[in-house]
Amino acid sequence: MKVLVTGFDPFGGDKVNPAYEAVKKMPDEISGAEIIKVEVPTVFEKSSQVVKEAIQQHQPDVVICVGQAGGRSAVSFERVAINLAEARIPDNEGNQPFDTALEENGPAAYFTSLPIKAMTKNVQDHGLPAYISYTAGTFVCNDIMYRLLHLIETQFPAIRGGFIHVPFSPDQVIDRPVGTPSMSLEDIASSLTYAVEAAVENKEDISGNAGTTH
Repeated sequence: MKVLVTGFDPFGGDKVNPAYEAVKKMPDEISGAEIIKVEVPTVFEKSSQVVKEAIQQHQPDVVICVGQAGGRSAVSFERVAINLAEARIPDNEGNQPFDTALEENGPAAYFTSLPIKAMTKNVQDHGLPAYISYTAGTFVCNDIMYRLLHLIETQFPAIRGGFIHVPFSPDQVIDRPVGTPSMSLEDIASSLTYAVEAAVENKEDISGNAGTTH
């Protein structure tokens, strides 16, 4: 089995992105699966093109894209991506779309095909915080998740895929407001490792209520 794990480059003025920095720290093999690590640009559409090329080159069974969600306090597993680009800040090539569909003829949303309840539980069972999120935002993280799932739906139906958000790393919050959450790269990498472990070992998700009230 092969698992493709991607992480974004730095954006928004930060010098590092904990997504790819943590991905690089992951083992090269997890539960017998080969782990393929790829950095992607924080650029609308271009990031998903890099993912598509990596899929064509490596033919993975699972694709997990990882991105930074500054302000979140734990690793979060995204359940849904929406067909909308609404950029509060420009991407790394200056693109700042708003009120724009990602795929003109695509569905309003795609749900992850990863066993995110099992993945969340495995991270938590190892003493690390994790939860399921119901919004991936409207920036490049949502863009890459939606386009990945569109690729899976239309071209690579045997692949399972989805998206994970990670918090700031500690060095990123030094000049941010006191109390801004962060997580060490080691803990992020461990969380991603336990998540991949569960994805490899669970083709179907476990049952359980992970909903929110707001």
